[in-house]
Amino acid sequence: MKILVINGPNLNMLGIREPDIYGRETYEDLCRKIRAHAEKRGLEVTLYQSNHEGDLVDVIQQAYGNIAGIVINPGGYTHTSVAIPDAIKAVAIPAVEVHISDVDAREEFRKISYVRAACVKTIAGHGTDGYIEAMDYLGEYIGL
Repeated sequence: MKILVINGPNLNMLGIREPDIYGRETYEDLCRKIRAHAEKRGLEVTLYQSNHEGDLVDVIQQAYGNIAGIVINPGGYTHTSVAIPDAIKAVAIPAVEVHISDVDAREEFRKISYVRAACVKTIAGHGTDGYIEAMDYLGEYIGL
């Protein structure tokens, strides 16, 4: 099964940006963790990160017909983008929204997710382990 893991703006700054909220793991640490888990589960994983909304839409559209499931942390676009959930709906690929921090326990604006409505599940507040949970959930959801 092919899984696409998408990370939005500022996630490339993990380990540097607000470590009291996002932890000390770097983006490279996260990528290693995801790849190791994918290998253990027999999944083929592609990782993608961009700080640009249009790039995220493009990679979602390119997944059509090629990817079984999407794990997405849209970063700040969670609360502002209509284009990202529209792209997820357009390709009709099951997607799990992931957030490292517990967005519902933070600022009011972070409690609003436009992306959530296009996803089969949201995992928040489990640190980077949320990505592993999302991959496992997709495996069960898709039936692999």
